[in-house]
Amino acid sequence: MLGLLLGTLLLLGGLSGCSAAAAGLNSFQSPDGRYAFLYPTGWTRVAVSNGPQVVFHDLINSDETLSLVISDVNATNELESLGSAVAVGEKLGRIVIAPEGSGREAELVEASEREDGGHTFYDLEYAVHLSDRDRHELATVVVDRGRLYTLAASTNELRWPKVKDLFRNVITSFTLQI
Repeated sequence: MLGLLLGTLLLLGGLSGCSAAAAGLNSFQSPDGRYAFLYPTGWTRVAVSNGPQVVFHDLINSDETLSLVISDVNATNELESLGSAVAVGEKLGRIVIAPEGSGREAELVEASEREDGGHTFYDLEYAVHLSDRDRHELATVVVDRGRLYTLAASTNELRWPKVKDLFRNVITSFTLQI
């Protein structure tokens, strides 16, 4: 009986340790089970037409957003064939984050590469300058089966120091399931 009690206590202690690591994050999985990621507790999903596949935003700081864009690419392409992390990051900055005529400027702060589940991911960090404010954005990109997935989290520059670790956890949580 004592062994069972000790085993139960150890199991409960282990489970609470796991939940503490993911504290403040909820999980999202696509309806087809193809991808999943974590998003901050207290954020809500919003419907967007003709835009990203998935969008969440913070209810309190409504300019903090998380979005997933899925684009078609050549089915034989791997991420590396699109260029290095820096090259893809610069292109994403020019074409998506701060396209010509948008009034925005995007500076690629950092670009790195990581492997997860047999896929290469590029993790990107941007300082985004708008005419009236500065923002900070993290993104991860991966290619799978002719699709380019871009998950991006964005906030204003003043909040960046408070949320940067949370945003890094969110961005690096993106996984391809099947």
